[in-house]
Amino acid sequence: MFERLRRVFKAFTYRDYRLLWGGAFTSSVGTWMQTVAQNWLVLTLTGSAFYLGLSAFLQEAPFLVFSLFGGVLADRVDRRRILIASQVVQLASAFLLAALVALGQVQVWHILVLSFVVGLAQSFGGPAYQALVPTLVDREDLPNAVALNSIQFNLARVIGPVLGGWAFYALGPAACFALNGLSFLAVIAALLGLRRGAHAAPPEEGSVFESLRAGVTHVHHSKPLRALVGLSFVSSFCALPLVTFLPVFAKDIFGGDVKEYSAFLAAFGLGAVGGAIAVAGLSGLKRRGLVGVTMLSVFGLLMIAFSASRFRPLSLAILFFAGASMVSVFATFMTLVQTNVEEAMRGRVVSVYSLAFRGAMPLGNLTAGALAAFVTAPWVLVGNGLVLVLFGGVVLLRGRASGVTTL
Repeated sequence: MFERLRRVFKAFTYRDYRLLWGGAFTSSVGTWMQTVAQNWLVLTLTGSAFYLGLSAFLQEAPFLVFSLFGGVLADRVDRRRILIASQVVQLASAFLLAALVALGQVQVWHILVLSFVVGLAQSFGGPAYQALVPTLVDREDLPNAVALNSIQFNLARVIGPVLGGWAFYALGPAACFALNGLSFLAVIAALLGLRRGAHAAPPEEGSVFESLRAGVTHVHHSKPLRALVGLSFVSSFCALPLVTFLPVFAKDIFGGDVKEYSAFLAAFGLGAVGGAIAVAGLSGLKRRGLVGVTMLSVFGLLMIAFSASRFRPLSLAILFFAGASMVSVFATFMTLVQTNVEEAMRGRVVSVYSLAFRGAMPLGNLTAGALAAFVTAPWVLVGNGLVLVLFGGVVLLRGRASGVTTL
């Protein structure tokens, strides 16, 4: 048992990784507190699933334009400095929204604009963070570090909604936004305390656009990386609307309030933590790609089942297993990307992957939100689930030709 636990938490033996993990976890808890309050506030102000999708779209949309440049910057500038700047922008946005709500002046367009600003900061901070993590551990412990990073995000997905639901009722939405603003201080403090993470070699010469082209070309010429980018795009486009539409299911399907929404998020997050722990303990797993694609089809089936369920305990159980399968998919794909790229290209390759992963989120959420206005949210999720099942099945049938299932 002790040996098993040691394998699961091996990356925690690195001091800098522990420090960054703790700061990121604190910030993620704050972010989920704001997500609960913000989504419920949008739904209350507008009563529209479309605005939920639009808010999510605007927060993720900057990745479509700026994430590749964020990757180039991550290969040229100290990644810690990029991340600190990103945290400061997000901190200021959270406090501004808190002030607007506290003063009774908030309108839905305020939320939409600030969502875009936060997304802009994350489009530069995201690639820098993903490129920084591998520099804090030895190469053989990288898969474990990626999996533990999924644990911190998804453990926050459990704790954050619970605290967010409580704070929303006890203190109001402004408190949720203010607490999120304070949480960014933990990340800034962690980044200032890192001893590792600086660039090991000077960046390559040439213009930003030349560096960008080199990164895109590198991915294009690598069959496994190409396939992982495609898988990531389809997975993210179809899977994330499940989380985005949880307020709709809580309010319109089950007749609940923000507490019901928090319970749904917590069930999904608990499953995700369990899935991440399972992935973290599989240090010697072979053919990770095969496992990831299989779990993608499993997630599609669970999405369809959740859409059809009208029995609350069953819905919570389905969300638990959906969370486990989703995190196993994305943790597996990210591990394969990180272990198939050299350090000099890491920021740019990760940014291309992030463009597919995060860029597909706004497109998927906007599309799902628009379709939900015509065919309802449950039917949209049924369609998305069918796409994931069929897509995963095609990749599995193609086998070696996909370039992923043999990794």
